[in-house]
Parts: sequence; C-alpha cells; structure tokens
Amino acid sequence: MPFHRRLEGTMIVRRRAVPAVLAATVLLLTAGCSSGGGELPGARPAATTSGATAPAPGTESAAPAKGSVEVLRTVAEGLKTPWGLAALPGGGLLVSSRDDGTVTRIDEKTGKKTELGTVSGVSPAGEGGLLGIALSPDYASDHMIYAYFTSASDNRIVRMLYDERKPAGEQLGAPDTVFKGIPKGVIHNGGRIAFGPDGMLYAGTGESGQRGLAQDRKSLGGKILRLTPDGEPAPGNPFPGSPVYSYGHRNVQGLAWDDRQRLFASEFGQDTWDELNAIKPGDDYGWPEAEGESSGTGLHNPLAQWHTDEASPSGVAYADGVIWMAGLKGRRLWRVPLRGTQAAAAPQAFLTGAYGRLRTVAPAGGGKLWLVTSNTDGRGEPKKGDDRILELRVR
Repeated sequence: MPFHRRLEGTMIVRRRAVPAVLAATVLLLTAGCSSGGGELPGARPAATTSGATAPAPGTESAAPAKGSVEVLRTVAEGLKTPWGLAALPGGGLLVSSRDDGTVTRIDEKTGKKTELGTVSGVSPAGEGGLLGIALSPDYASDHMIYAYFTSASDNRIVRMLYDERKPAGEQLGAPDTVFKGIPKGVIHNGGRIAFGPDGMLYAGTGESGQRGLAQDRKSLGGKILRLTPDGEPAPGNPFPGSPVYSYGHRNVQGLAWDDRQRLFASEFGQDTWDELNAIKPGDDYGWPEAEGESSGTGLHNPLAQWHTDEASPSGVAYADGVIWMAGLKGRRLWRVPLRGTQAAAAPQAFLTGAYGRLRTVAPAGGGKLWLVTSNTDGRGEPKKGDDRILELRVR
C-alpha cells in the first residue's frame, strides 16, 4: 500500500493515505482567473458543500451565490516568507516573516516597510517559525502584539510591547510567554491566532505529524484553543480547566468570525479533502478517523471541502455573508457564501494561478480585503516582486 504525507501544498512518500467518505452532494466547481469569476474550463466535481439546500422558512437569508473580485493595487512587495497580518487601528499593516522571525510595518498608502525588530526565541524549520500575529484587545492602551511561533522545544504564544518611539529594528520589546507546550514538528504547526468577539484568544494548532494527538483531549496538538489574554483556559470552555475548544483537527490554518460571532476555521486534509468548518465548542472534527465528510457517529462534518490540489487552505476572512479562503497549493482565492453555518452555494474560485500561493486574507473594511502571497516559502516559484500584499475589492 502506498504511503504519503502531504505538506503545505506538496507530497512526500511516508504515510498511509486515509480513505475519505465522499460527500453526498457534489456541486460543480466554479472558478475564474479574472475578477469576474466564471466556470473553470474542464473542471471536475471537486469542491463540495454540506447542507447547501434551501433553508426552512424564517431562517437566515443567504449571501449571493456568485461574487466578484477586483485587484485594486499592490500594497507592498519584496516580502520574505510573510505569514501573519494585523491591521493597526491608526493605519498601517504588521506582517510577520516566518523564516526571518521579524515583524515589519507596512504603510498601506505608500508601501514603505519599517522593520520593528526580530522576535527572540524563534527557531524556523520546515513549516515552523514566526507564524500568526494579533493585536491585544486593549491595544489602544497597552500596545501589545501577540505572536505564535516555533521555538527550539515547542510552539508557543508570546506578547511584545510595540514602542514606535524607538528606532527601527528596536521597537519590539522582549517576548513575554503567555502560553507554551504546543507540540512542534517539521510539519503541521498550526499557527493562526486571533482575538474573538468575546475578547478571548483563539489559536489553531496542528498535530505536528503525530496523528493520535488530534483525538487526545489532553494534548494541545490538532486543536482550536481558547485562552484568556493572559494565557489561561478561558471561562466557559467546553472541558473545564482545559484550553481545548474543539478537537480532531489535522492542521488549523485560518480563523474568522461572522457578524453573529460564529467561528469558522480552515484546515489541511491528508490526500483527499481539505476543509472549511463551522466550529462548535467541544465538537470532534474527525481527524484521523475521517477526512472530509463522514458518516461516523459524533463527528462534525465540514461545511465545504476541496480536493487537496485545489486548496491547501490557509487564512480565512469573513465579509458581508461570505467566507474568503486563501489557497496555497490551489493558488486561488475561494469564495464560500454562507447561510448561517452552512454553505449557501458551491464555492467559487478567483485569481487562479495569477499570484501563486496565497497565505493570508484579512478584512480591510468597505468591501475590501488584504491578501498576502506565499511564494518565497520554499514551495512556490517566486517572481519579481514576491512576496506581496494586495488590496482587493470583493462582493
């Protein structure tokens, strides 16, 4: 029997493939290389949705089935292994470099780059390094930046003071570790962090290539964690005294909330299905027992799934009833219109192949998104100007 292990958009021979249960409803993939979208020539029935039928009377209305994407401009270019992105309240974007371990401020009007400093303790290797970043809920008063990174011994979350008064390169304070002990590996380090509408800190972790960790609720690997800003298990978590919010994940890469404070997350599959999930506290999302939709008792099925060569999902963002999902190996931006916590229509793809691997997508307000490419991560094909941040108009 062949053995495979899928990385962030590539394959190496190692691990036994896990059979996937195909979705009951298969919808044709709609895709487009231009801002107008449209059907991808020769598309096979790849992207599927769960529960994309008409809702009962009186339930939530759905976002439009079809949308559009317009690339307005390149905000910045010449970035090396960008990973996390955070928009400052007074203007400016912070971006982390996975391999350099630095945080850089981008002037979103001019594209000027100012390095804040290097995060001490980062030990980049494989898919690990300086990954997600987020601003403190009290950033206006405390000026704290949170970061998820791979150290020599684990994955951890730290916070650092950002002091703009100091010279460039010296503006980051020493990292204060608020949470540690997340399993690390050459692959599947998770890394996305975000503060939710409740003011709690959420972190997507990977199972570091050790599949059994995802089902072990005592392990921090293969989970979505919910913490206080000080790194304690958040009040109201489904398992008392535990930071675990949901489990059975392979490698969570994106976190986003809709306008009703419901959480959605993207994650890598093995060889067959990548997933977009609506997250319910305490639920089991199936890995490694299931990949994609399953008839298994007690497993939470994804709201949408993709063949792995068409997604390898990373960041997600919510805007106006739609989840937008960046694809690494898929090299496209996916649009998933929602009706509540279900997909309202087949996923629609944009920018297919136009900018290479896509790592992070974030709301920019006013029907716009920030989109970060990922072609300098060792698995892309960098072109002049890579990597870059783009500004998009979407609907």
